[in-house]
Amino acid sequence: MSTSSGRRGRAPRQNTFLRLLDRLERDPRADRVIDVLRTGTRALPLGAARDALHGRWLGHPVHPLMVQVPIGTWLSAAVLDLRPGRSPGAALLIGVGMAAAAPAALAGAVDWAELHPEQQRVGLVHALANTAALGLYGVSLVRRAQGRGVVGRAYGFAGLTAVGLGGALGGHLAYRQASGANHTEEVPHVVTDGWHRVGPVDAFPTGRPVRRSVDDVPVLVVREDAGTVHALAERCSHLAGPLAQGTVEDGCVRCPWHGSVFRLSDGLNVRGPATAPQPAFDTRTVDGHVEVRLRRAGRDDGAPADRGSGGQES
Repeated sequence: MSTSSGRRGRAPRQNTFLRLLDRLERDPRADRVIDVLRTGTRALPLGAARDALHGRWLGHPVHPLMVQVPIGTWLSAAVLDLRPGRSPGAALLIGVGMAAAAPAALAGAVDWAELHPEQQRVGLVHALANTAALGLYGVSLVRRAQGRGVVGRAYGFAGLTAVGLGGALGGHLAYRQASGANHTEEVPHVVTDGWHRVGPVDAFPTGRPVRRSVDDVPVLVVREDAGTVHALAERCSHLAGPLAQGTVEDGCVRCPWHGSVFRLSDGLNVRGPATAPQPAFDTRTVDGHVEVRLRRAGRDDGAPADRGSGGQES
C-alpha cells in the first residue's frame, strides 16, 4: 500500500529528448553564429518576395507546406529501395526532393531570422539536420550513379533518418515553442460580447498608441487627428510583441520586435513577418469615454457600431 502511494506521489520524469531540447533552448554558445546568420538572412535582397516566403498571402507560414515535397519524395524513394533489385525511380525521387528542398529551406530561413533566441537555437539544429540529410542524399545519388546501389541505398536511409530528426525538431519549434502560430487566436474566445469602456477620450493622445485591457486581454487604442479612434488586439499575432510600444504612421502600427505592420482600421497585416491579422474592435464615444467592442464576423445584432469612426453617442 505504501509502495503504491509512493509511486502515485512521484513526479513524472521528462523524457531524454525533451530534456536535451530544453538544454538546447537555454544554451547560448551558438548565439554568435546565430547573430551572423540572422543578419545575413535579413540582408538578402528579397523585396516583396520576403512576405511571400513568410506566407502572408496564405495566412500562415508557407515553409511547412513546401517541405511536404522533399519529405514525400524521399520517403517514397525509401519505399522503392526496400524492394529487391535496382530501383531507378528512387534516384529520380531523391533528385526531385533535393531540388524542392532549396526553396523550402529559404522560406524556413526567412521565418527563422524573425524568431526569439530560444527558437533560433532549436531552429539552427533543425537546419543542420536537414543540411546533413541533403549531403547524405547527394552522396547516395553519386554512389548510385557509380553502380554501387547497396551503398547508395544505405546513404539514402541515413538521409531519411536525418530528415526524421529535423522533422522532430521542426515539430518542437511549431508546437512546443509556437513559432509561426497565430498569437492572437484566443482573443475572440476570451473577450466577451458587448461594449467595454477603456477610458476618457483625453486619455488617448492623438497619434500615440495606448495600451488598455478588456477582459484581461491587452488592447491597443489609437486616436487620430480627426478624432477617429481605432482599437486592435495589442499583442502582435507574430510573436506577441507589444504593439503599444510600436510606431504609428500612415494609418498603420508597426510592431517594435520584428517590424510587422498592421492597418489600424481593420487589423490587416500589410507587411510580415506576421501572417495573421490583428483582431479589430469597433469603437464609439459615450459621455466623453471611449468604448470598444470586439468586431466579429457576421455581426448583426442591431447595436450601433462606429467601426473606428469616433462618433458620439449618448
